[in-house]
Amino acid sequence: MAHSVDRILTTHVGSLVRPPELAEFYRRMQDGETYDESAYAECLRASVAQVVRKQAQTGIDIVSDGEYGKTQTWSRYVMDRLNGFEFRLLRPGEKPSAGAASLTGRDRETFPEFYAEWDKTQQGVSLRAPGRWVCTAPISYKGQALVGRDIDNLKQGLRKANIDSGFLPVVAPGSVVPERKEEHYADDEAYTFAVAEALRSEYRAIVDAGLTLQVDDAHLPFAFERMVPPGTLADYRKWAEMRLTALNHALEGIPEERTRYHICWGSWSGPHSADVPLRNIVDLVMQVRVGGYLIEGANARHEHEWRVWEKVKLPEGSVLIPGVVSHHTNVVEHPELVAERLVRLARLVGRENVIGGTDCGFAQGPLVRRVHPTVMWAKLDALVEGARIATQELWGRKST
Repeated sequence: MAHSVDRILTTHVGSLVRPPELAEFYRRMQDGETYDESAYAECLRASVAQVVRKQAQTGIDIVSDGEYGKTQTWSRYVMDRLNGFEFRLLRPGEKPSAGAASLTGRDRETFPEFYAEWDKTQQGVSLRAPGRWVCTAPISYKGQALVGRDIDNLKQGLRKANIDSGFLPVVAPGSVVPERKEEHYADDEAYTFAVAEALRSEYRAIVDAGLTLQVDDAHLPFAFERMVPPGTLADYRKWAEMRLTALNHALEGIPEERTRYHICWGSWSGPHSADVPLRNIVDLVMQVRVGGYLIEGANARHEHEWRVWEKVKLPEGSVLIPGVVSHHTNVVEHPELVAERLVRLARLVGRENVIGGTDCGFAQGPLVRRVHPTVMWAKLDALVEGARIATQELWGRKST
């Protein structure tokens, strides 16, 4: 894992707004229309190369492919890559397990009028009709060609942009269809570890290709508001600990310095009034054996939690990649605010142990974006400029 040796480095969480020409292919997929597969593959290659070049031109140090190759959301993309699941349309009266309307929890109970309006803006979250993923057979990995394509597209983009550091985001075992219907495994633990074993193939392929592996686990913090009450914090922590043990199992044998772990409280721009406090889960997060931790910290609900790091120590050799730019709002952060966020954390955990990042992805999936693309790039500009200001304050000189 890169460290900010002589300046504050920058990166982001991964998902970027798709260009219109690529989004059109995904719209066709969603609507069940025919499309030219070779034209799609070429559009995807060109789009990845373009977005890598744009990140490099902006000044982002550690870039991604924008998650452009995912035909579904950050977690459901993996349904194209796992055996053992089938998708069933809902019967009358059944609740969905795909799409925004399935995200039940205390926030929705508190603000039902808000969500009744907000849900109408989220129709592209799922590329399928409302339905349920069902585990019906042993889980195994079948996505070698797809992850290989994503690896090749990113590496080609890196070479063309003449930069070295790239990462690919993938889903954590505990965030793979957490509301699935079970018809095969004896219990939740057996299911979760089967997913972890299957995902190990994807994790290793990325690292073996010389890229950095990022594991996304938004469902881990988000599950709290769906469980407590009626459950307790202790119940939730037990639930989370098993999933993090499964994640560590999937990461076995992979160098920690080639990995990073991302949590957030869900990318949707809602009230988030029932989010679990970071102080209640940070010790669990630090148990994940990775080289970097990307933790949401710029939005109005969680920015105050930088003080957690007054008492919590990072595992030796790891870095903190705090969100210092939010995806929740179209307001572009002032670079001096970005710098303040970076400096106060650097003075707690060490300047070399901080890399500037974003709270979450700027697009929930191929067809849903959290901000306008021009605003997204302005936010990344602010991130880079804020890192330069922070570098000047922390090292007493301007970064190059």
